[in-house]
Amino acid sequence: MPYVSAEQALQVIQSGQRVFIHGSACTPVFMLQQLAEQAPRLRNVELISISLYGDVTVDKPLYHPNFRFNSLFVSESIRQAVNDGRADYVPVFLSEIPELFKRGIIPLDVAIVQVSEPDKHGYCSLGPSVDIARSAVNTAKHVIAQVNSQVPRTHGDGLIHVSQFHAMVQHEAALHEVHFGDEVNPIELQIGQRISELIEDRSTLQMGIGSIPDAVLRSLHQHKDLGVHTEMFSDGLVDLMEKGVVTNKYKKIHPGKTVTAFALGTKRLYDFVDDNPAVAFLDVNYVNETAVIRRNKRVVAINSAIEIDITGQVCADSIGTYHYSGVGGQMDFMRGAALSEGGKPIVALTSRTAKGIPRIVPMLKPGAGVVTTRAHVHYVVTEYGAVFLFGKNLRERAEALISIAHPDDREALQRAAAERFKELLLED
Repeated sequence: MPYVSAEQALQVIQSGQRVFIHGSACTPVFMLQQLAEQAPRLRNVELISISLYGDVTVDKPLYHPNFRFNSLFVSESIRQAVNDGRADYVPVFLSEIPELFKRGIIPLDVAIVQVSEPDKHGYCSLGPSVDIARSAVNTAKHVIAQVNSQVPRTHGDGLIHVSQFHAMVQHEAALHEVHFGDEVNPIELQIGQRISELIEDRSTLQMGIGSIPDAVLRSLHQHKDLGVHTEMFSDGLVDLMEKGVVTNKYKKIHPGKTVTAFALGTKRLYDFVDDNPAVAFLDVNYVNETAVIRRNKRVVAINSAIEIDITGQVCADSIGTYHYSGVGGQMDFMRGAALSEGGKPIVALTSRTAKGIPRIVPMLKPGAGVVTTRAHVHYVVTEYGAVFLFGKNLRERAEALISIAHPDDREALQRAAAERFKELLLED
């Protein structure tokens, strides 16, 4: 198929249509900039995505109501638009997003993806972002590919023959990089060390996004024969694989392979996964399927939270009514780990924010979203300790969580708990 200009490729998009935008490291910033230039002829084009990175242009007030994001995960690039009311947010488990496309609940007219150059057989790769893009390509009526030689060719479900593309646009650009390791602070390193003590050799890991999961990875260099089955792959895993800490030897499914849906990090990471048969990039409705996750033994799921109340309700997608991120795959893996033989679902958070605001609170902020219910929470870890909530009643949970709150917050939490539950089981 011959290459065409971005302007020519984008002519297929019409007013009122729904367009999928590839995300994470493969966010097609160039194509979005070119789409913005089509604004005068377009109205009410709905843009569907998960995490986007870089300046996506079309989220700006200037392009409203020509374009409107209907986001399945609120990332920094469109966070302001969502909270200003120029974009929308759909709360949904990451594992179930492909079903929205397949069942026609959110049918796609066009998909814009960024892919590697075709190989000698005519196959391009979705690179480090297979996740929901695989299903989007399979179900969209038209597929536009931005072909970029800097996109790594990954193994797994991301291979697409050029015959599936309706238009191909050649454009070279470095993939978006995120330096999670640069953000880790000493408190998070403490948390990482505490979590590492909960992880047994031969466990299978799932790591969420952010600096705390990266801090955990830094604390695992003395472990042996770890496996990885995770929605997200970051730089910290590269060191563990290269040093032989992660071998995937004892996994029940996909032994010998690190399984992921997407990778996000630095160029070193993208170079590592390029044509690397040790890493399988699979469709997220499989990677995040609870019945699949639980088949491995000793699954340890490590996810972050914005705040948690004294009964164990976890808010991870909003600050009150302010939309900050999304439901993502936290519940997929929290439940999968809980059902795994010897599994450990872990919620990790600092006791306070960088501004000194408590994260363990009597009640979640009004409007806060409960991503993980108190019935699903097992382990909670802060820099002050780790507690196990599974099987505990509300008063016992309050006591446990207060014990790992910031020392300056504990008295107020005890008063709130005493008022709510009439009496506490333990006193300092």
